[in-house]
Amino acid sequence: MRILSQIGLILLVVSLSGCGDNGLSELKEWMDQVKKETHVKVTPVAEPKVFVPVAYNGSNLIDPFDPSKLLVVFARLKAANDNGLKPDFDRPKEALEGYALESMKMVGTFDNRKSLQGLIQIGKAVFPAVVGGYMGQNFGKVISISETRIDLVEIVQDATGEWTERKASLELQEAKK
Repeated sequence: MRILSQIGLILLVVSLSGCGDNGLSELKEWMDQVKKETHVKVTPVAEPKVFVPVAYNGSNLIDPFDPSKLLVVFARLKAANDNGLKPDFDRPKEALEGYALESMKMVGTFDNRKSLQGLIQIGKAVFPAVVGGYMGQNFGKVISISETRIDLVEIVQDATGEWTERKASLELQEAKK
């Protein structure tokens, strides 16, 4: 019985301790005071600007991006700058014209007592190149061969479709040891 009375006393003390303030009343007073002293300032939203619509009168003007207008301008430029330069499409293609110039390597030269020939390696195959011959996919014509390089002139189209000449060369590639 004595144990039951002690347990009852402990439960009574614990339940009464829950009814205490624990400093919350001070916190509530402080919060109420801050709410009374704080003034909220809300700035009003500005009125939206009124835009006056303007009628578009350019619909009857010439469109600057009209493809037919650009074709007329390009044709006029081509007629004014026509230099007569264009590749010969009727001649038979040579073996070295089937490969891109970037895939070719100059690996040496060969002197056959008549002229100096360049030796061009493509993959594992080696081809001779002579002055006046063609190589590369841009109608490149070999104009000179020396011990260390092959110079050629390519015929390419620019942005307006005009044919123009461009110089290119292949340098002798040193053997890897």
